[in-house]
Amino acid sequence: MAAKSLTLYEKIWNSHVVEDLGDGVCLIATDRQLIYDGTSFPAFDMLRAGGHAVRRPSSTLAMPDHSVPTKDRAAISGGAAAMVEQLRRNAVDHGISFLGLDDERQGIVHVVGPEQGFTQPGLIIACADSHTSTHGALGALAFGVGSSELAHILATQTLIQRAAKPMRVEISGTPHPAVSGKDLALAVMGAVGAAGGVGHAIEFTGEAVRRLSMEGRLTLCNMAVEAGARSGLVAPDEITFAWLKGRPMAPSGALWDQALAYWRTLASDEDAVWSRRVDVDAGDLAPQVTWGTSPDEVVGIDAVVPGPDAAPNAAAATAWRRSLDYVGLTPGQRMQDVSVDRVFIGSCTNSRLADLRAAAQVLKGRKVAAGVRAMAVPGSGLIKRAAEAEGLDRIFTEAGFEWRDPGCSMCFGSKFDSVGPGERCASTSNRNFENRQGPGARTHLVSPATAAATAVAGRFADVREFA
Repeated sequence: MAAKSLTLYEKIWNSHVVEDLGDGVCLIATDRQLIYDGTSFPAFDMLRAGGHAVRRPSSTLAMPDHSVPTKDRAAISGGAAAMVEQLRRNAVDHGISFLGLDDERQGIVHVVGPEQGFTQPGLIIACADSHTSTHGALGALAFGVGSSELAHILATQTLIQRAAKPMRVEISGTPHPAVSGKDLALAVMGAVGAAGGVGHAIEFTGEAVRRLSMEGRLTLCNMAVEAGARSGLVAPDEITFAWLKGRPMAPSGALWDQALAYWRTLASDEDAVWSRRVDVDAGDLAPQVTWGTSPDEVVGIDAVVPGPDAAPNAAAATAWRRSLDYVGLTPGQRMQDVSVDRVFIGSCTNSRLADLRAAAQVLKGRKVAAGVRAMAVPGSGLIKRAAEAEGLDRIFTEAGFEWRDPGCSMCFGSKFDSVGPGERCASTSNRNFENRQGPGARTHLVSPATAAATAVAGRFADVREFA
């Protein structure tokens, strides 16, 4: 009897099933987990209350990222300092590797995992953060979990979970050079919708995906959760292998050869069955910008703000009216006529070296417009060092940007970095929800290059016009 054709998701899932509990629910083995300051604390409290130890400390990597200041880091105090210290104590007590603020490798978990080679194809990776889907860019099955689920993983290296349905998003065509992975991610959001991936694991395929750098793929999978999917994946290929080779936590020598042989098997079969398929043509795609308060409320930078009468249904029309009221825009308004107060380049979506290079290329020899406050926050200490070695920090600061230390920063409106009430921010982060970057903050999601062009123009700008 011929073997059943499988998707990449199904291959990884099936290889990790410990016990089928029925009705699609399984006990699965997990390979690795990342923890940070915040949602991991309850998990360790549960371990202590139950008298449990961490089953496999070497499978866990810990670092602070959410609560850390990205400016005047040495002056960290109060609750932020207490959270970082508590994370350190939990890591030390359980023999877990900890990358503290004095460690150059410290940074945002979803940046550091791939950067260190901790993230690898075929693994199941968990973290108590929804954007864990990022790691799927390397062909891993990665997803966010709750604190109680994290406690179960730490104690047993297993998790009870319902299998997702496989969904294929094919992005075809050859995009304009100025159209980045972030633009593709936002275009997918517009096509799929904020709930279009619920119950699914999305595999991104197609010519445009194959052409993406690893940084672009990480951005694409990072945004999969914004479509309601728990995971996003890209099948590993030569770009993946070149990215991983030589990284500190990646296999080496004979182990590399063995791993590579396995990784090359991780592709969806040609006749695999998909629960849903969506096609996106990127050939004529313009750089994207969100206009509302959901990542799927998005248009091309050369378009106008849509009105509720263009919404696909009555419920969407109601949501669009609320969004327009919150962001202070009117239907028919040109996006390029909308001015901004703040620009943020950073977050687990767009804080890698390639992102900083793309923004710096636009900023070189230019100045931030009067009245605009702009900041760039590298995703890790190693990225910061590499950017400074290339002189990118000087390009940012000479243009009028603040150059910061690594951390989540303004992505979620931390106590250190937030957008003021009524201020409009062009942001390279992943969520434009109401109050996401601060009470009353108006957030518009864009790529790093578009963010840089917008900072210079003082309004949303088409980076294709910046030679």
